[in-house]
This record gives sequence, C-alpha cells and structure tokens, in this order.
Amino acid sequence: MNTFNGLGVNMGNLWRLSNAKSRCISPENFTGAKGAGAMATEGTGAHCATELGQGWKISPSVVIRSGEEFTLAAIDGPGAVQSMWFGGVISRRSILRIYWDHSEHPSVECPLSDFFAYGWSNIREPFKGPFAPLNSLPVVVNPNKGMNCFWEMPFRQHCRITLENRDSQDMVSYYHINYILTDVPDDAAYFHAYFYRTNPVPYMQDHVILPKISGKGHYVGTALTIGLNGPGNWWGEGEVKFFIDGDEAFPTICGTGTEDYFGGSYDWEVDGRYMTYSTPYMGMYHVDQSDGLYAHQQRFAMYRWHVTDPIRFEQDLKVTIQDLGWRVTGSEYAVRQDDIATVAFWYQTLGEQTLPPIQSSRELEIF
Repeated sequence: MNTFNGLGVNMGNLWRLSNAKSRCISPENFTGAKGAGAMATEGTGAHCATELGQGWKISPSVVIRSGEEFTLAAIDGPGAVQSMWFGGVISRRSILRIYWDHSEHPSVECPLSDFFAYGWSNIREPFKGPFAPLNSLPVVVNPNKGMNCFWEMPFRQHCRITLENRDSQDMVSYYHINYILTDVPDDAAYFHAYFYRTNPVPYMQDHVILPKISGKGHYVGTALTIGLNGPGNWWGEGEVKFFIDGDEAFPTICGTGTEDYFGGSYDWEVDGRYMTYSTPYMGMYHVDQSDGLYAHQQRFAMYRWHVTDPIRFEQDLKVTIQDLGWRVTGSEYAVRQDDIATVAFWYQTLGEQTLPPIQSSRELEIF
C-alpha cells in the first residue's frame, strides 16, 4: 500500500493517514520547532501579560523597522507550505519574497497586499477601511484585512520567506506560516508569483501580466487592480492573451474582454450599477467610486484562479492584457491609459532565470 505524503489534501482524501509532520512558524515560534511555541519572555505582548507570565501571548507579532527586510521563515525540507495568514499593516509598502531550495533569486516577489489580490489596501492603521471581503478557495480576505493564502507550495531542500518594510514608519506584522515536513514527488513544481504595475499604460501598448518565462509548468491565477485615468466610461474591453510555447505575434489563447476573463458579462452592470461578486475561482469584489472632494478615481479589484483549468506550457509562456474601452458614443473602441497592477501566479520547474525586480517605492505608490 502506498503511503500518503499529506500533499494535495481535499475533501476526497481528508480521511487518509500520513507520515507528514505538521509545523507552524509565527512570532510565538520563530523556528517552527516541535514543542517550541509560546516560550517567549519578551515581545510585543509582554507588557499586556505582565501579571500572567510566560505562555500567555507574550509575542503575538513583530515590529519590522523602516527599511528592514525581516526573515519570517527559514525551513529545511523536504516539505510544503500549506497555508499562510497575515494581519496588521497590509499595503504595497511591504514586499513579500519567497526563495526555494537556496536559490539566489526569489520565486515570489510581490507587495503583501497584492499577493492576496487586495492591491488597493494603503492605510497604515489596521482598524480603518476601506474593506471588502474576498471569498475564494486559494485566497480569503476576512475582516479586518485578515489575509489568508491556501496555495500549496512544495519544496525539496529549503524555503525562505521574507517581508521588507519600505515604509518610512515601523510596521507591526502578525503572521502564521503553516507547513508540513514530508516527501515531495519528482513531478512537483515550484510556486511562483510576479507583480507588475503600469501607470499609466503607454498608448497602444499592452500591460504585461507575465513577461516571457522559460520552463515547464502551468499558470494558475491572475489578480488585477485598475484605477481609471481620465473619463470613467466603460473600460473593460481588453483581451487577456496567453502566448504559449513559441507563440510570437499571435497567442494560442485569447479572451474576449476583461470582465469575460474574470467570469462576468456585460460590464458587470445590473440596473445601472456595478455588481460585485466573490466566488471560489473568480471575482470582481471591490469597486471604489468615491464622491469625496479630491479622490475621484474609479478603482476596481478582481481575481481569476485557474485551479480547475490551469494554462499548461512545455517551453515558455507570456501573458498580457489590453487597456481598452469604449468612446462615449458607444460605437467605437477607445484605447485607454489607466493604472493597472497585476500578479501572475504559476507553478514551474525551478531555474535560474530572473524576472525584472520589483519596482521602486515611488513606482508602487498609491495616491
């Protein structure tokens, strides 16, 4: 009888026994070592627990100093990250990086907010809005900005996860990184995520969701935020294109519009208003149409997870989206120049190719 390694757990195999070892890294157990949790005598909760002592929530969070890159986890494999939770300050000023098997280059490099498809989060105070729930299978955002990730991420030798604070202020971060130590099969690919923002999109040019990558793998998701620059006419006619295994001028897969790719239809309009939704695999869950004195930019956030329909590639892959809408007449397309930021999620073989590094703090700034 084959021994179950504990990977790929779902409702159909939840009953299977496994030799996998469960571990969790958090501020209460920085190494994830067995029997080493809640041992802290110093931490952000020490003052609150003055009369209680060790074992009573002494270290629930960490303070990451301005300009510091903090190592959240360093794990020797083989094993797999199975879920992650973050709380506290969530914004584009904090950069999440994940390195597999002692690689020099991160396979994940993304603002913490955008990694959870929550790109418009830009407020330092955790108890202030805006807030919109996101309810999907791989990613869940709960009140108040509780960020949850369930992408399974196997690794063979080592996993290192860091969080950089690019803010001018110190940042309080809460986190749990749940993982298992277990055997990893030969055909297990490595999880990747790539963030890119174009503001504004140059005229008649596509926004690149994923530059051309080489290797074998499958594309599993897109998170997109867009802020409309200029007239707020309908903006979502842009086609998402997948250039697979040598495609040049024309892609193998081409969608028919932005809202179509994210599972909606006809502008998401119901009775003259945008209708939001959040489902297991796709959603357009956040619309900001502020009527304040200065903040008038319409902003949208959406996601599409290719969990049951991954885009597979053998040699290479490139993904783009057009910034296209309608002119006010409604009879002619209008090429737009909006603020688009995306995260591409995929699994592939681990190579030493490098994608462009994440943009500067100024380039990521939200006004």
